Amino acid sequence: MLAAPSHKQTRERIVMAQTLVPHYVNDIGVDRIKIGVKEFQCMGAAPPQDHPHVYLDMGDDQQIICPYCSTLYEFDDGLKATETEPEGCVYVATAPPGAPAA
Repeated sequence: MLAAPSHKQTRERIVMAQTLVPHYVNDIGVDRIKIGVKEFQCMGAAPPQDHPHVYLDMGDDQQIICPYCSTLYEFDDGLKATETEPEGCVYVATAPPGAPAA
């Protein structure tokens, strides 16, 4: 019989479920984008011109290249997950018109 999860394990699951993976786009067509996280998704461009959304993890490295669009992402610990250099490369999904409120 499996033991019930501890309070700490339950709390960690809730935190993980509430954590969103940032999505980045390169609509402006630059060679490199500095970001403040090491795990993220690259979309290439905003829909409908996006490529398959690929999850990328830098691990111990400081940079990674998207295999679809060849954008070089560089980690910058001075940036937040919601910031990029150049600006404007964070994708924020919005509800389509007429969608029910969350």
